Amino acid sequence: MKEQKTRAYRRVKESDRHKIEALYNAKVPVWKIAEELGFSKVTIYAELKRGAYQHRNTDWTETTKYSAYKAQRNADYNATAKGAQLKIGNDHAFAKFVETMILAGYSPEALLGFIKDNDLQFKTKVCRVTLYSYIDKGVFRNITNKNLLRKSKKRKYKTVKRTKKLPHIDHSIEKRPKDIQDRTSFGHWELDSVIGTQTKGKTILSLTERKTRMQLIIISKDKSSASTVNALNHIERKIGTRNFRKIFKSFTCDNGCEFANTEGMEYSPSGKQRTTVYYCHPYCSSERGSNENQNGFIRRFIPKGTPISKYTPQEIKQVQDFINHYPRGIFNYQNSATLFENELQNLGIEKNSIFF
Repeated sequence: MKEQKTRAYRRVKESDRHKIEALYNAKVPVWKIAEELGFSKVTIYAELKRGAYQHRNTDWTETTKYSAYKAQRNADYNATAKGAQLKIGNDHAFAKFVETMILAGYSPEALLGFIKDNDLQFKTKVCRVTLYSYIDKGVFRNITNKNLLRKSKKRKYKTVKRTKKLPHIDHSIEKRPKDIQDRTSFGHWELDSVIGTQTKGKTILSLTERKTRMQLIIISKDKSSASTVNALNHIERKIGTRNFRKIFKSFTCDNGCEFANTEGMEYSPSGKQRTTVYYCHPYCSSERGSNENQNGFIRRFIPKGTPISKYTPQEIKQVQDFINHYPRGIFNYQNSATLFENELQNLGIEKNSIFF
């Protein structure tokens, strides 16, 4: 018995359709066309049906012929219907909710967490990946991926090799205890400055607690070490020295001029040590990753080039509250404010005694 060869599956291409047209119109049998092109007879019959048309002869009789152009056009049209149907359908309530939350500053993942946490009911249920896909494909009328905090197209940065130098050897991040690195203990903060314009003026002192991701946004007079120390002194006066030592056990910052006064940051005006300062390696913003991420939130409301003086303390407080009450997937969609309050309770600190 002759062994039959199994053909590898392949689709009919446009070039194949032109060959089918030439052979069929030359009255070559279907089985011969299939053998010549390497397809099954079923495939050839299906193609003939896809490209069939009635050709009128000179004597006004009609003959069924095959058109490669018509078959290709029909194949292209049928291909547009491939893929799963959109789950959202005509669920206008869900679409409106998604648009409202995205425009309010929520990410797709966060708004799905908000739906789950608040037990909201919609006809449509999608996962994070699907929702991102719908936004990328333009399913929603009023939002695109440009409305997302992290755009779909990431900016490509040129890699520059730099020598890592540590001007603050005694306060290097390499000497930071392991429990701070692992985020297992509370009270360790990352610091940075968020400027408005390149000219002199008010800046923002951005503080992020590593364990809970609690965010503090403090308006500073300018980007100087004196203003940074004054801001920390202000916090200490407001909450008390004892609470300050419990809540602000350490600060991790970069080597900017605003953090140059190590002693002023570590010691109270009375001369007693209140915290410990650690400095990152130069050009290693990833060592303050949480703080950098929060600064991205701030920039959503305070774009680069906008003077900080344009914003009132109340508006700055609203930005801070939004960030702290934002549902986070890393915490199973709990927010930082709740986690921070739980840590204060563990320390025996009343929430009312803390002004932020």
